Amino acid sequence: MADLVTITAEFKADAPARYAELRKLGPVHRSRFSNGIEGWLVVGHDAAQEALLHPALIKDATPSLEVLEAAGYTNHRTGVGLGGNMLVADPPDHTRLRKLVAGAFSPGRTRRLGPRVQEIADSLVDAIIGRGSADLVEEFTAPLPVAVISELLGVPVEDRADFRVWSSRMLGAPSPEQREAGVNLNRYLGELVEAKRREPDEALLSALVAVSDEDDGRLSEVELVGTAALLVVAGHETTVNLLGNALVALLRAPEQAELLRERPSLVPGAVEEFLRYDSSVEHATPRYVEADVVLAGTAMRRGDVVMVALSSASRDVPVEGDPGVLDVAREGVRHLSFGYGIHYCLGAPLARLEAAVALETLLWRIPDLRPAGSLDELEWVPSGIMRGPLALPVVFTAR
Repeated sequence: MADLVTITAEFKADAPARYAELRKLGPVHRSRFSNGIEGWLVVGHDAAQEALLHPALIKDATPSLEVLEAAGYTNHRTGVGLGGNMLVADPPDHTRLRKLVAGAFSPGRTRRLGPRVQEIADSLVDAIIGRGSADLVEEFTAPLPVAVISELLGVPVEDRADFRVWSSRMLGAPSPEQREAGVNLNRYLGELVEAKRREPDEALLSALVAVSDEDDGRLSEVELVGTAALLVVAGHETTVNLLGNALVALLRAPEQAELLRERPSLVPGAVEEFLRYDSSVEHATPRYVEADVVLAGTAMRRGDVVMVALSSASRDVPVEGDPGVLDVAREGVRHLSFGYGIHYCLGAPLARLEAAVALETLLWRIPDLRPAGSLDELEWVPSGIMRGPLALPVVFTAR
């Protein structure tokens, strides 16, 4: 085990290399996270799977309230940030909440979204292709998933820019801006729920409102708003950074981009490789130790906070060849980027679809995409659970 590991902006900018060093020293380390909380960081694959499944590591923050409040962390509360949804719930509440929204992200329903995702991707490329330069985060990787999840939920076009700002700030370290973003998002969604109640439409949020209004009370008002907040944030912020990380990787390895252009059938498998190689969810949301436990030889006490580094664990999965090298033709890729166990990401089929459509569209329509400056000078998300570039300036031949 290393000395206390502090997750700083510098650490996150160089995360794959830093995690590789930690894995050599052991699967679990004492750490101070970017949100100011001190706890356990799980970096090895086998230990990560054990942690994600262990019944003593729960999502209910009650055992760790003292630690959380001391660090100024409030996102575990209902009505602020991501409180009141399945991501912070344990069975039986988790089971009930997950069933209510699972149908919206079924493989069949996701496939039916394909043509609309393609339209959005093409329209975004149309907007930049005549210029010969763009910031791909601002003009492609961010607006695409925002548009998809907003249409799925029934969020008006004029409100989507605010969603992007609020969700990205909410996933950062505790700060007045972070808390304000959480409050603003919850307030807005509460108002949108009332609007859907007055004038229901065909979108998912109206369906959830209908469920909450049924006599058996399967979804409370707090759970309804919390679930909507989760869908907004998890439904697009993860994909923004999945696309950003994938494009950085391809710009670093242009021969891999060319291979995808020559063999587009490789794209779905390549998405799995991008998820393994540089996960957008650097670590899962916290788990709290309900009872003393030993995990991978490490004694953890009730009230301890545990973070599972999904990106590190995914790089620790055995693969053919060098796991530190991007190989878009790699077969049988496995990873933990969507989690493991009962909290496995419901939106995984949608994220895979969006990533495949977006990457194939961009690579095919702009074949000479190249970085506008040094990729080593990119700025990365400085805190929180996400990993991704804050901006990605590129140049290409205008068409």
